[in-house]
Amino acid sequence: MRFFLVSDNVDTQAGLRLAGIEGTVVHELGEFTAAMDRAVSDPDIGIVLVTQKLGELFPDVLLKYKVDCKRPIIIEVPDRHGLKDVNTIERYVQAAIGIKL
Repeated sequence: MRFFLVSDNVDTQAGLRLAGIEGTVVHELGEFTAAMDRAVSDPDIGIVLVTQKLGELFPDVLLKYKVDCKRPIIIEVPDRHGLKDVNTIERYVQAAIGIKL
């Protein structure tokens, strides 16, 4: 199982690349959906990391991937500017399985 990053900036991609996580940098909706389609169709990718800024730019599209795709797990992560919302993972778990942490 591999991780894959979909980022809005090169710095985050470079940092996670040092940890062995491959990824891509996108800025437009078409690029974002192409990267996500590639990630969810790859059977070796188990977790897709998406920067919070992309989650803010394309919330409906990201939610559709989270709800429609059983695999891989899609998680929003902070970028180089830090965590914007500390409840992101709690909301994701609640939306995915209906349990409030």
